[in-house]
Amino acid sequence: MRVTTRTIAEKKSRGEKITSLTAYDFTFAKLLDEAGIDIILVGDSVSNVIQGNETTLPVTLDEMIYHTKAVVRGAGTYSLVICDLPFMSYQTNAEEGFRNAGRVMKETGAGAVKLEGGKRVAATVKQMTDNGIPVCGHLGLTPQSINQFGTYRTRGTNAEEAQMLKDDAMALQDAGAFAVVLEKIPAELAAEITSMLKIATIGIGAGNGCDGQILVLHDMLGLNEDFHPRFVRKYLNLSTDVREALKRYGEDIRSGSFPNKDESY
Repeated sequence: MRVTTRTIAEKKSRGEKITSLTAYDFTFAKLLDEAGIDIILVGDSVSNVIQGNETTLPVTLDEMIYHTKAVVRGAGTYSLVICDLPFMSYQTNAEEGFRNAGRVMKETGAGAVKLEGGKRVAATVKQMTDNGIPVCGHLGLTPQSINQFGTYRTRGTNAEEAQMLKDDAMALQDAGAFAVVLEKIPAELAAEITSMLKIATIGIGAGNGCDGQILVLHDMLGLNEDFHPRFVRKYLNLSTDVREALKRYGEDIRSGSFPNKDESY
């Protein structure tokens, strides 16, 4: 059966870990769906991973819709697909955020949207959830605010900021969010937030005390050679394998061994 927001809540209540990865196209989404990954996030990290931008800020709402439509077609039977709302698609006011989230749901077939922030976006989250749009929050290191932070350092390392994150998490829960991503915060703090919330937490660089984990697909497959944070476990080293395959392909063409008789009509 397809994973829904209710499934995520039930996994939280049973203490079952939630699996999540990013995807941006049909082919990878199909593989993730067949592998039984609970949540596929069409992250605004598409700006970095696919478009080659330095930050997530340049990706547009139209581009997020385009990629999410492809992912939804790939995730045909199991995974819950969540679409990131990109920078400046919800920050102006609750009404604009609601309309843009509604457009994502209507045009893509996604099961939920995700946005960054806590108390400052609570009214926007509430308007969405009151009108049938499931919302996943995102706290800690929030990449859309990187220019304000000025660094990718761990968040919540002092008492004041830790308390702010707890307050933000409660505000998201009170506004109706069904889950919240906790990015790059101390493991002890993430576990504390997880225990105090009724909704699920999905960690990335936040220790093993969260209800689930997420990584960027291209990082865990070893396709991204320029990003080496310690929270990324590489399960493959595909960049090396792909590069070798491409070299052999070129050599076979230049030598005349491809295509051979069996590969010709």
